[in-house]
Amino acid sequence: MPEVDHRALEAGLDALDTPAAEQRGPRGLRRFAAVVLPPAVAVVLIIVVWQALWASALWPEWKLPSPLAVAGEFVRLAGEGRITETLWTSTHRAVLGFLVAVAIGTPLGLVVARVRVVRAAIGPLLSGLQSLPSVAWVPAAVLWLGLNDSMIYAVVLLGAVPSIANGLVAGIDQVPPLLLRVGSVLGAGRLQSARHVLLPAALPGYLAGLKQGWAFSWRSLMAAEIIARSPDLGIGLGQLLEQGRLLTDMSTVITAILLILAVGVGVDLLFFRPLERRVLRSRGLTGAPA
Repeated sequence: MPEVDHRALEAGLDALDTPAAEQRGPRGLRRFAAVVLPPAVAVVLIIVVWQALWASALWPEWKLPSPLAVAGEFVRLAGEGRITETLWTSTHRAVLGFLVAVAIGTPLGLVVARVRVVRAAIGPLLSGLQSLPSVAWVPAAVLWLGLNDSMIYAVVLLGAVPSIANGLVAGIDQVPPLLLRVGSVLGAGRLQSARHVLLPAALPGYLAGLKQGWAFSWRSLMAAEIIARSPDLGIGLGQLLEQGRLLTDMSTVITAILLILAVGVGVDLLFFRPLERRVLRSRGLTGAPA
């Protein structure tokens, strides 16, 4: 029987464990081309199609303004300071509401996942709340709390908490029971087991719930800002969008839509995408997005 070269075998196993991105060595321009160029090309194509539709005059100017008209409206609003004001008003509400939702949804998800009676009692309710459109909560919240920030935060929480809790429940359901037994054998109590075993093992599912929770909180906030209008609420992106509709100013409407989209994409690219990539790579999943 031929002698096995253990060093070569170990080197081969190490190569298999190394993510494919690391095996390729320095990427530089290749990484830039793979990450930046596709969305940039997509944006350019959208603008070209938009310009072509405007030039064809299929719709009147008040229905479909040109890209230059929208850019001019953005510059005007920015010069008046309204872009900064609306972005701050909406984003700080969304971030604060999302953080509170995480603080509520995480322990709620743990309890629902680990206590059978609680799961049987409110598990279906959480799933139902997750499927309920956030806009449905706005009239009730206005009547309960009035036209103030508390009403907006209530709508955000009702939209985000069920998604975060259900994401954590789904992640915990996929944790192998053997891990919990190992933690118990090593002397971990319930709190230690939840902190050091359950949450790390359920992290991919939990992260998916966090992403969905953020999406729901952002959508809930926009719904609340569009429907509920009051001087006490300030001017957020939702109010800017509604003002454009009331004035039949499509340039303002499209500007507000693009700002709402930019915030959603920016949060995903700057926060959730790197976090998701780090979590997946820590588990040796080379299919993590670049």
